Parts: sequence; structure tokens; C-alpha cells
Amino acid sequence: MSCVRQAVEGDVPELVRLRALLFDTLGGDFFAPASGDDGWRDALVEVLKDQLASDAVRILVVDGDHGLAACGIGTLEQRLPGPHLRNGRIGHVIGVVTDPAYRRRGHSRAIMRGLLAWFRERDAARVDLYASADGEPLYRDLGFVDHPDPSLCRRP
Repeated sequence: MSCVRQAVEGDVPELVRLRALLFDTLGGDFFAPASGDDGWRDALVEVLKDQLASDAVRILVVDGDHGLAACGIGTLEQRLPGPHLRNGRIGHVIGVVTDPAYRRRGHSRAIMRGLLAWFRERDAARVDLYASADGEPLYRDLGFVDHPDPSLCRRP
């Protein structure tokens, strides 16, 4: 059984390691641009430290034998309410990742259940995420469905 806990500042180096592992796993030019450098890791350290103290962010982890086995991040965004978004609160699941040595043990599922409970407590009207091919079956099992809106992005 996975023992999920909220991350603390001492977990930041491991959170950076797992996030880099996520990008290595996803691959492709969007997630691992050939011209990229490691400066993003220093920026990530600072942002994670700030977010650990934020009421709008929940970072959950599972400990491994030597470092973290898994982590997942949830953020809550306040948008404008509307007929299909009653209070305007949207949850986002960001970067659920498990170290390869700890996969297939239920850690991601336990983290997701913890994040979904946190979103419920904060009355999120909707929870969004981007799923990898490997993660999609888990998310669908937890009730996630195809988003009705097309997903587009633009880099400045």
C-alpha cells in the first residue's frame, strides 16, 4: 500500500529529478527541445519552493528506499464562472510520475486519489490533465474522459 504524504522543501531535489524523468519519458521536441539547457532545473527549484507554501497547489509524494518513488502536483486556478463552470475553479493535474524501479505498485493511483480528494475539498468544478499513453488507462479508470474542447497552444 502506498503511503502518500504532502511534499516538503527537503523533497525539492527529488521532485526535480522526477520531473526531468517525466520529460525524458515523454520525449519529443515539445518536451525535450534539442536546443534546451538545464537552466530550467534551477528555475523549477525556486518555483517548487514557492508552490509548497501555496494554498492553490498540492504536491503529493510517495517515499522510496532512497529518495522519492513517485510524485504528483495539483493546482487550482480561478477562472470566470459560467454555465458550464459554475464557480470557475479548475483543477489541473501536473506531472504524475513514478520512478521506473517503483512502477506497477499503485503509487500513481494513490497520488491521484489524494489529489482528487484535495480538488473536491476545494470545490473544483472540473479537473483537467494531459495523459501520456502509459497513464491514460489509469486516468480513465478514475473517471477522466476526453475533453470536449480542442487543445491548442502557442509559444511566443
